[in-house]
Amino acid sequence: MNIPETIETFLSRYDAQVSSNAHLLRELVLQNLPQVQEQLDVSAKMIGYCYGQKYSELICMLIPSQKGLKLGFYKGVDLPDPHHLLKGNGKISRYVEIKTVEDIEKAALQTMLAEALKTYHNRNIQS
Repeated sequence: MNIPETIETFLSRYDAQVSSNAHLLRELVLQNLPQVQEQLDVSAKMIGYCYGQKYSELICMLIPSQKGLKLGFYKGVDLPDPHHLLKGNGKISRYVEIKTVEDIEKAALQTMLAEALKTYHNRNIQS
């Protein structure tokens, strides 16, 4: 019988610092996105946070790797970024690199999550 992998097991594969930061970041995301659904995608090596099953309902994703941790934002290109946290040059998504606990505790990161939620709601009102 195949037992679904848990988020805890998934994160335990990574370096202790990456795993520890991922747990803190996960807590921050869950606190700032009320009633968000958390979905583990083992094949994509990420944890998605969304309000439905469609890709367009995705808000952000936690992306751990052996090199570090990123918090990716769907439609990140549309988010205001006065603190210049967002990186990447894709057509849709952007990400914030998380290297330390201090990166997670920045008020600007909570603001970014609030903006991502607001952008999500605005997208759904227009559709």
